[in-house]
Amino acid sequence: MHLINYIPILTTLFGLYFFIQLYRHWNTNKKSAHIFWWMIGVLCYIAGTVTESANTLIGFSVVNFKAWYITGALLGGAPLAQGTVYLLYSKKIADRLSLILIIVIITAAVFVILSPVNTSLVENNRLTGKILEWKFVRLMTPFINLYAFIFLVGGAVYSAFKYAKNVQFKKRFTGNLLIAIGGLLPGIGGSFTKFGYVEVLYVTEFIGLIFIYLGYKTIKGDSSVSLHENQQYRVSLQ
Repeated sequence: MHLINYIPILTTLFGLYFFIQLYRHWNTNKKSAHIFWWMIGVLCYIAGTVTESANTLIGFSVVNFKAWYITGALLGGAPLAQGTVYLLYSKKIADRLSLILIIVIITAAVFVILSPVNTSLVENNRLTGKILEWKFVRLMTPFINLYAFIFLVGGAVYSAFKYAKNVQFKKRFTGNLLIAIGGLLPGIGGSFTKFGYVEVLYVTEFIGLIFIYLGYKTIKGDSSVSLHENQQYRVSLQ
């Protein structure tokens, strides 16, 4: 097996380190909902790379494949995006969007669990959504991924644009650009899985998480006051 298939193990270990950093951050102010959702998002990210690691170390199994599809295709970026929703919008709006998002994800996850699979389509133990026989399930994931893209990547770009107007926010501007790039990369890698190149996803997940972490650290280390009202306290994220 090629060494690239072991990259998810590195991503998992790095993700655990990132999760601990976020937990410590959130623990300083448990009212910071955006940090909480980022913490959950990184945890889901880890769960996805754990299934990829298991596929490399143990081999293909239907149970692990379905866990991979749920944690990756459905939960890969949505919780991180929801953190941005809590940052940019009122708690009332964010709570409503959270409820809708949770219902959609749970519904899609149930369909994934119940769907028969065609294991004859598995090649070289590669994880691929094409083996799901209920094809409509795969039509649900683009809507969830679009939501994640709009708020995770789009939200970071929007924040960067706001901070670009003033040189005192240079770190926040840079940090948000790093987060935007980091959020975009796994989506690019995920598109390659549709053509059987899951290894591209392994690489972009690892690099993407590093970019998101660097963006987080860059912003967290900045002493300026956030322009977002929901984040105007000393320890900040975006």
